[in-house]
Amino acid sequence: MQIQGYTDTPVIPGSTWTVHDPRRPQPTIVRPGLPGGVPSDAIVLFDGKSLDNWEGNDGRANWKVENGYAEVAPGSGNIRSKMQHGDGQIHLEFASPSLVRGSGQGRGNSGVFLQGIYEIQILDGFENPVYADGITGAIYGQFPPLVNACREPGEWQSYDIVWRGPVFEGNRVLRPAMVTVLHNGIVIHHAQELQGETRHKELASYTPHGPTGPLVLQDHGDLVRFRNIWYRPIQF
Repeated sequence: MQIQGYTDTPVIPGSTWTVHDPRRPQPTIVRPGLPGGVPSDAIVLFDGKSLDNWEGNDGRANWKVENGYAEVAPGSGNIRSKMQHGDGQIHLEFASPSLVRGSGQGRGNSGVFLQGIYEIQILDGFENPVYADGITGAIYGQFPPLVNACREPGEWQSYDIVWRGPVFEGNRVLRPAMVTVLHNGIVIHHAQELQGETRHKELASYTPHGPTGPLVLQDHGDLVRFRNIWYRPIQF
């Protein structure tokens, strides 16, 4: 198929391509999934059937799997993906318990840790006053979300996370980590640079590490559910 375009137009600054150049490489085609589905180029980490792609403190991920979701087994510990992820897009869906118990950080608390280190907070943040850098969608201990986009307790919610990990030279940070997050389709962080790895009641700071790490889901003692988790590697 002949591609329409122009070759007698100016060259775009910083490139070798003219404006509307038909010779310019086409974007790779990715077939989007149906609502609730998975893109054609995604790596599925949890499909609702088993936690074979995950491990826990004793080697096995001991969370409960039923009805297409995995539920935190309080006291069993965090689970982590066997796959090590780097830069890319991460999608996951979660639901806090429909029966509200507790308040603040004691209500539907969990978290997703990028590369096993950097936490995007999961919490039942619907009409639940709590410190801003610990509400649902916060880059925990660093940056509150731009808005609170929480659905009511028990309803399924989604995160779409675009992650660019930090780059180190020895002990020096050449480039900090950066993240964009959509919560239920609403932008809550845009190209936000992180101050370092997640800490509780302390300032964040960086410790040099490699370019990849596991995706970690937190056991914070609440019956939070997860489904439809996938990852798309991206080279920025």
